[in-house]
Amino acid sequence: MNLVKMVVLAVAVFVMLSSCAVGYSGSTNSTELNVWSMENQPMAEQLAAVFKEMESLKCEQTTLWKQQKALTQMQNTSQEKRAEEEVAGTHVLSYGPMKMNDDEEDLDLSEEDLRRRGDPCYHYTILDQAWRATNATTKFKVCDRHSKWKGWYRLFYKGMSLQMPERCVPVDKCGTHSPLWLAGPHPKMKDGIVTRRVCGHWKKNCCAFKSTPIQVKKCKGNYYVYKFTQPSACYLAYCADVNTIVCGRCSRDQTCVSRDKINWRCKRNRRKFSKKIHFFASYPDQLSGKVNRIKYSKVLVNVGRAFNRRTGVFKAPVNGIYQFFFSTQTGRTGAKTDLWLVVNRYWVAVSHTHVSRPSTVGSLSMYMTFLRRGAIVYVTHNCGRSWANSASTTITFGGSLLVQMR
Repeated sequence: MNLVKMVVLAVAVFVMLSSCAVGYSGSTNSTELNVWSMENQPMAEQLAAVFKEMESLKCEQTTLWKQQKALTQMQNTSQEKRAEEEVAGTHVLSYGPMKMNDDEEDLDLSEEDLRRRGDPCYHYTILDQAWRATNATTKFKVCDRHSKWKGWYRLFYKGMSLQMPERCVPVDKCGTHSPLWLAGPHPKMKDGIVTRRVCGHWKKNCCAFKSTPIQVKKCKGNYYVYKFTQPSACYLAYCADVNTIVCGRCSRDQTCVSRDKINWRCKRNRRKFSKKIHFFASYPDQLSGKVNRIKYSKVLVNVGRAFNRRTGVFKAPVNGIYQFFFSTQTGRTGAKTDLWLVVNRYWVAVSHTHVSRPSTVGSLSMYMTFLRRGAIVYVTHNCGRSWANSASTTITFGGSLLVQMR
C-alpha cells in the first residue's frame, strides 16, 4: 500500500471517530473519492489535499460540539427556572401563541383582543403561597421588601382564588411580623384601576406601618389583581384573606359582600330595569301665525311623566335614544304652514304643508336622536295656519324612549 492510500485510510478512521464523538451521521465516501481522484497528481499536491480535508473535518467537529453544548445549557437553564418557580410557589400566566412579529400578530387580533392586550385582568402572575394566608403562622418570617415586584398579581391559596383582607390582621400572621392589609374597600368594575393605602399591624396599632400604596382592579369573574410595591420596612408582607375564598365561587350576576369583613357571602345583583317613557298629546284648537311653543293641553299618554302639559315641554329623564313625532293639518288655499321640533333650543326637524287648491292637507314628521338627561324638547308653530278641534287629533306631539344608556 503506497503512502497516499495509507493517508486516506487514516482520514477515514478519523472521520469515523469524529462521527461517534459528536453524533455526526455523514458518510466518508465523498472524502475518499475526492482524494483518489488526485492519484495521478504529484505527491505534494495529494498530501496537501488530504490535510485540507482533515482541517475541514476538524472545523465541522468543533462546530457540532459547540451546538450540542449550547443546547444542553438551554435545557438545563429551562429546568432550573421551572424548579425555582415551583419552590417560590408562583406561576406566570401566558395567553396565545408565541409572537413571531407585530405585523403577523395584529392580523389575527380583534378589537377586543387588542384591548385585552394591555388589561391587567388578562396579564398577571399567580401568587399561590400558603404562608400568606391570614390563618398561617410560620417559624421563619418573610419580608416582601426583598421581593422584586413586577407587574400585576392575583392571590391564590392552594389553588383557590381569594383577595387581600380589608381588616386589621393579628401580628405574626401571613408568614411575617407585621401583616399588610388593604386600608380601604376593593373597587367596583366601573371604578377601573384605583390606588389604595396599605397598612401593617404592629404593637396594637393596626396602621403602625403606612406602606407604599398599591393599585387594585376588579375583573370579570369576581376576582382582583394587585400591583404590589416594595413595603416601607421589614418584616412586612402582603396577606391573603382565607375568609374570601367564597368570593371566587360567586357567579357573574353576584357580588361578594360582608358587613364585618370576616364573614363573606355571594349576593345576587339587583336587575336594572330600563325606564319606560312614552307620551302622546294633542292641541284641540286652531293655530295661526307664529307660536313660540305649542302647549299641548290634551295629554292622552304620559308614561314616566316626562311631558309637562302646562308648558308643552318634554324633559329627558335619562340618557338614551329617543324617537319623536309631530303633525299638523292646514286647509287654507295658498298657505304654507311649518311646525318645527326644537331640541335644546335648536330647530332640528320641520313638518311642512302647502295647499295649492281648496283642500285640507296633513303632515307628519318623525325624528330620532340621542339625548342626555335633562334635555328639553318642544314644538314651535313658525308660520301658516293649523286646524284642529276638541274631537280631532290633527295637531299632535309624541315620543318614546327606545334605548336607555349610561
